[in-house]
Amino acid sequence: MNIAYFLLPKNRVAYLYDDYTFRQGLEKMRHHGYTAIPVISRDGKYVGTVSEGDFLWRLLSDERDSQRACSMKDLEQLCVRDILRETQYLPVRITVSMEELLSSAMNQNFIPVVDDTGSFIGIVTRKDIIRYFAEGKSVSEKPFLQKIV
Repeated sequence: MNIAYFLLPKNRVAYLYDDYTFRQGLEKMRHHGYTAIPVISRDGKYVGTVSEGDFLWRLLSDERDSQRACSMKDLEQLCVRDILRETQYLPVRITVSMEELLSSAMNQNFIPVVDDTGSFIGIVTRKDIIRYFAEGKSVSEKPFLQKIV
C-alpha cells in the first residue's frame, strides 16, 4: 500500500521554521492546540519535531541555571532549533511500508514524511494508521496486527 493515500500534505499541516523564536513557536503550538509540531528550515528541509515538553524543559533549565525566572522577553533570543532533540520523530520516505509506519506510530502522534532530498512533504497521523489496520486489511495480512496487539 502506498502511504501517499494517507499523507496529510505540507500545505495542510501546521509547522514551525527552525529560526522562529521560542515565543513564536510556543504561540503557534498554543494556537493550534498541538502537543508536537514539525520543524523545517526555510528551504523546506525537515529539521525535527518540537514538543510541549521540549519547551518546558528549556524553561526549567534556564530557571535552574540563572536562579531567577526567565521572561518571554529573555526567550526572544532563543530559536526553536536550539531546543530540538535529535532522536525524536524520525522522518520516513513516501515508499515506506504500512508495517514500518505502524512501528513508528507506537511512539509518536504522527510520522513526518520527506522526499528523496530530505524536504518535508507532510505527515501521516497515528489515527490514519490505526484505521488502516483496523478496517482495511485483507484476512491474510491480519496476523501481523495480532502479533503487535
